Amino acid sequence: MKINKMPLEFIEALPILETIENAGYEAYFVGGSVRDTLLSKPIHDVDIATSAYPEEIKKIFNRTVDTGIEHGTVMILDHGTGYETTTFRTESTYTDFRRPDEVKFVRSLDEDLKRRDFTVNALALTKDGEVIDLFGGVQDMSAKVLRAVGRPEERFHEDALRMMRAVRFAAQLDFKIDPDTQKAIAENAPLLANIAVERINVEFSKLMQGTSASYGLVEMIKSGLNRFMPGLSSTDQDLAAYAELLQIAQPADDSQAWSLLSFELGLNPQDTSKFLKLWKQPNEMIQTAKSVITLMNKLRLGDVNDWDLYQTQDAITTALATVKISEISANVDNLSMRYQALPIKHKQELAINGGELVKSLHLAPGPLFGKILADLEHRVVTGGLENERAALLHAAAEIVEKEKK
Repeated sequence: MKINKMPLEFIEALPILETIENAGYEAYFVGGSVRDTLLSKPIHDVDIATSAYPEEIKKIFNRTVDTGIEHGTVMILDHGTGYETTTFRTESTYTDFRRPDEVKFVRSLDEDLKRRDFTVNALALTKDGEVIDLFGGVQDMSAKVLRAVGRPEERFHEDALRMMRAVRFAAQLDFKIDPDTQKAIAENAPLLANIAVERINVEFSKLMQGTSASYGLVEMIKSGLNRFMPGLSSTDQDLAAYAELLQIAQPADDSQAWSLLSFELGLNPQDTSKFLKLWKQPNEMIQTAKSVITLMNKLRLGDVNDWDLYQTQDAITTALATVKISEISANVDNLSMRYQALPIKHKQELAINGGELVKSLHLAPGPLFGKILADLEHRVVTGGLENERAALLHAAAEIVEKEKK
């Protein structure tokens, strides 16, 4: 098979391949970039595999960085864009189901492709556009089947994360998992416990946003992978409900995906925080998800008031997008218009601040400041007070007088 019109990303990287070949070695584009080209999808990373050993690559090019030299990977910087180039290699046993005990560099492309995870990823492309397919990856792609290279149990023992990658690729590519590969995932699911949560997080986040996220999630449940994932060991029913939602629409980003998952698990804001911390999520996402869950739980019980919308603040976009793909019956457009119509969106937008209280009311800084500003903020948002300096100062003075009494 030949690609007649090479994507620009490959054309720009051709000088790398040509330089390596002119030095007497082999070089190919490999992996996901070749797969995505054949599927007419955008290319994200151009990976190059070569028969040249790392030290040989460093002699050929003037500017390189050892990004993973122990595994044969060197980044070449000679042509502006950095291109990661990896030596053909074989790998020994994997006693921790994550990393090979030993990496051996080889000169054979065949040997290198044998160690890859799935047939659709075990493709190589020459500088002339010829596709090298040793394991039926092109045929599997046409049939929309995700199949492990060789014996699937061996691939999963080499790197247990490949089981999560299987359900993730199925979700992203709209492929069905080959029955033998499916069976091996179910039989080896406990190996996922050996994998760092950060690595599982990446795959699960992508799965939830895939066009066939529902299928990927169902396969994850059927195989029992969730039993070895933080906070999901006994959530089959909730995950199945989540999968039903994902048949209709998918989250557009990580915050939406994890917020909706937390809601489907029936978590309150505090439990959401604990759950997301298990997954090593960043604090910003955790705060966003807590705000989203607070609003969604109130919406589930009925309508929300303007103060509820205001308190969502920086998370409002994520919250409304998440509500839209949830089972909550709410007029999202109306909620959005109501939020946009609020007189202020943040406390900083109040027409007065603490300095004004000192200057105009001769107040000394202290706890009363916060109480006054919080009261004014609430009254402005709920429509009980105009956000105008004179009106706010008058209201503040009234609060001071009440406090004196």
